[in-house]
Amino acid sequence: MLTRLLPISVIQSLLLTAGQVLMKYGLTEVGDFSFTWRYFGRLFTNWQFSCCGLCFAAGSVLWMYIIKSFPLSMAYPMVSLSYVMGMFAAIIFFHEEIPLVRWIGVLLILTGCVLIAK
Repeated sequence: MLTRLLPISVIQSLLLTAGQVLMKYGLTEVGDFSFTWRYFGRLFTNWQFSCCGLCFAAGSVLWMYIIKSFPLSMAYPMVSLSYVMGMFAAIIFFHEEIPLVRWIGVLLILTGCVLIAK
C-alpha cells in the first residue's frame, strides 16, 4: 500500500507547495493588500495567482483520490510532506535562511511520515 500512497502523496504535496510559491509571487506582484475592487482585480488577473489556483485545484482532485483509496489515518499525515517541500522552496525561491531548530522539525516530520506509513 505504501508503494502506491507515497508517490501520489509526493505529487500532491508538490502541487500544494507550487501553489503556495506561486501565491506568494502573485501577492508580491500586486502590491499592498487592500479590500478594494481594484486590488482584487489586479490579483485575479495576475498569472502567478491564477496558476496557484490551478495547482490547488489539481492537488485537491488528487487529494480526493487519495482519501477515497487509502485509510485516512495513513493518508492525512502525508500532507505534512508539503511542509518539508515548503522549507526547500523557501530556500530555493525566496533565499530564506533556515535555522537548525526548523531542520530538526523537518527531520521529525519525515520520521513521523515513515512511521505512519509502515
